[in-house]
Amino acid sequence: MTSSNAFIETHLEPAVAVILAAGKSTRMRSQIPKALHRVCGLPLTRHVIEACRQAGVQRIVVVIGHGAEQVRQGLGGDVEYVVQAEQLGTGHAALCAQPALRDHQGPILLLAGDVPLLKAETLQRLVAAARQPGIAGAMLVATMEDPTGYGRVLLDSAGYVQRIVEQKDASPEEATIKTWNPSVYCFKGLGLWERLSRVRADNAQKEYYLTDVVELTAADGERVIGVPVADAREVLGVNSRLDLAEVIRVMQERVLRDLMLSGVTIRDPHSTYVDVTVEVAPDTVIEPQTYLLGNTRVASDCVLGPMTVLQDCTVGEGCTIVMSHLEGSTVGRQVRIGPFSRVRPGCLIGDAVKIGDFVELKNAVVGEGVSAAHLSYLGDVEIGAHTNVGAGTITCNYDGFKKHRTTIGEGVFLGSDSILVAPVTIGDGAMTAAGSTITEDVPPNALAIGRVRQITKLEWATRWRNARRKRERMNG
Repeated sequence: MTSSNAFIETHLEPAVAVILAAGKSTRMRSQIPKALHRVCGLPLTRHVIEACRQAGVQRIVVVIGHGAEQVRQGLGGDVEYVVQAEQLGTGHAALCAQPALRDHQGPILLLAGDVPLLKAETLQRLVAAARQPGIAGAMLVATMEDPTGYGRVLLDSAGYVQRIVEQKDASPEEATIKTWNPSVYCFKGLGLWERLSRVRADNAQKEYYLTDVVELTAADGERVIGVPVADAREVLGVNSRLDLAEVIRVMQERVLRDLMLSGVTIRDPHSTYVDVTVEVAPDTVIEPQTYLLGNTRVASDCVLGPMTVLQDCTVGEGCTIVMSHLEGSTVGRQVRIGPFSRVRPGCLIGDAVKIGDFVELKNAVVGEGVSAAHLSYLGDVEIGAHTNVGAGTITCNYDGFKKHRTTIGEGVFLGSDSILVAPVTIGDGAMTAAGSTITEDVPPNALAIGRVRQITKLEWATRWRNARRKRERMNG
């Protein structure tokens, strides 16, 4: 395996990165800055940052503009930010990073913030190419049958890049070129800033193009090498919701492929969604229509799904979770949940617990071996080990102003339709009679009965029906 720092030699100045994420992205038709649109669990530009980190780049400068503060908060505080106050093109955006990197003479990666599929090893190859003797810079190049929307790459007779022509500025002949520019470059610092200062906005867009740096470098008699990308999907940019859907699809292919190669069974990859931030151990089976989201961690030998959602959850070994929705909770080992269960944030579920159909948990601590098989709401509650929760049990935790907690001891038997009005404590080994409303604490090993005494009136139903029929005839 290639070391993530393979291209940064100790005797060379390390590479730094400038990520351009300042645009408005009008074609997304969104109030959300493009940099923050989610791709498999992370903001779009965060994927670019992570690729740089994995490639060994320690210093990363992100150029922001539209929605600057929102982007800063959304991408995190582990990178540097500079602001492009007025969007005057990619060349101008790159130049905004000069004050931060003025004295850097080593390689500078220049990346668009909307290429989330970019791989670390590709960036390593790009920097290595730019470090070659006699090379002033390097850029990624890709080939596809229809590169509409992308700038075309023009090569000289020796195969070096001469210039890049944008789609709107291309002649009919240039528009037929299938080699295109993914907007990922690497230049040495001092030459980069000098040439950026010479870029002019004499084009159809009246913008300062970063691509002009390539032509200026070639005009100065220096060489820019093109580094081919084997799979053009790796450098797909996102300019619309259609593009966003496509990069999500490709990234899902990667994520699911890696999981399957690591020993996870995925019954139907076409109906399964897993964020890049999720970890799943070998010998777990993911059934169709299952979504694993956020910071979810799943141990080995689990069965998840079908039709299950786990978001920001930790799941222990040997669990089965069927047709259920879990969020922000921790599940122990050998737990069975579902079908049709809801586990809301803040739950801690112990080993060998059974949570059955139409059971909802919220902010609940559930001890080992507890069974809540069906039709219950258990909120703001602590349940001791090996307690049985009868069908229809409800913790009444809200009085209209405040939430209150219910404490249930170990080995308790809650009869069906028990209503526990918090705050209340049920002692170890206690029992509640079916249909009881419990408003006072129950001592250990006691039986609590909180229901009205039954009264039976013989033949009352017959008399009621006869009287009703008589009224209907009179009104008839």
